[in-house]
Amino acid sequence: MEQALHFDKTSDVHSGFQTLTFDINQRNASYQLKLANRLYGEKTFKFVADFLRPTKEFYGAELEAVDFSNAPEMTRQQINSWVENKTEGKIQKLLAEGILNNLTRLVLVNAIYFKGNWEKKFDASHTHDRPFKLNKKLKTKGKKSQHQKKKKVFTYYYEIRLLILFFKIQSNIFARIVLVPGPKSIKETTCRKIERELTYDKLMDWINPEKMDENEVTVMLPRFKLEKNYDLNSVLISLGIQDAFSNSQADFSGMSGAKDLFLSKVVHKSFVEVNEEGTEAAAATGAVMMLRSLPLQIIADHPFLFFIWHNKTCSILFYGRFSSP
Repeated sequence: MEQALHFDKTSDVHSGFQTLTFDINQRNASYQLKLANRLYGEKTFKFVADFLRPTKEFYGAELEAVDFSNAPEMTRQQINSWVENKTEGKIQKLLAEGILNNLTRLVLVNAIYFKGNWEKKFDASHTHDRPFKLNKKLKTKGKKSQHQKKKKVFTYYYEIRLLILFFKIQSNIFARIVLVPGPKSIKETTCRKIERELTYDKLMDWINPEKMDENEVTVMLPRFKLEKNYDLNSVLISLGIQDAFSNSQADFSGMSGAKDLFLSKVVHKSFVEVNEEGTEAAAATGAVMMLRSLPLQIIADHPFLFFIWHNKTCSILFYGRFSSP
């Protein structure tokens, strides 16, 4: 698990997460951000103190004793209620009915909620219907698109036909980065190819301030709301985390003192909304030649990628793909 998630490449992953949490959870900020963790453990089960101590110290995750043995459904509703509260009602029913039973011993929950306004808001009176192109031939019905002509930080990579647009979020602590394939690459497969080949180092290179320009440009960006449920078992197994899901091979003795626990289910649910005011999101998870003759219009009327980015730590809070209204 440590190797699959690359935690073996950092000297102290726990302190790193603690520092990141402190940096992004600033009090009296102009944005709303809630990052919360909690453990729900069977009240009759004994957990190792050396496991509970660091989860509380570094992640703020306290253990709440619950009755999985006799009331798994009531406990499921209790966990869902906590997540809903922490995400301002955006993430509901994280745990589906039947996912817990009387053999459940521990549920680890992470919830994050973010809401930030654009530094330069879009004028709602300039929002109008505009077709969204799934490919060069197929268009969807009109989608509400925001329109704005202001100075923006952006760049265009000619060889891969990719526009990168940097939206500042109030106070410039966070930003929203939008990756839009060029007009000649209007199809979702192009977007998926960029997504498949994208790495953190490549993104850092693309958004290098020395490779970005700030010019007046017309931007058209659709308003949208995305909600998605994910079953991450197969994803984690494909990354090499296999033993953890096996009741005979899993070793979580550092949590319970014995090899009596295994991972049965990993679920994730996300919510993202973009409108004229800003962004609201929640989740319960080679050398390129650059062309300096930049376009005067950036029209995101076809599939694109987007990130919510913390400027100080260069950390990605949310990452998604908008493919169709």
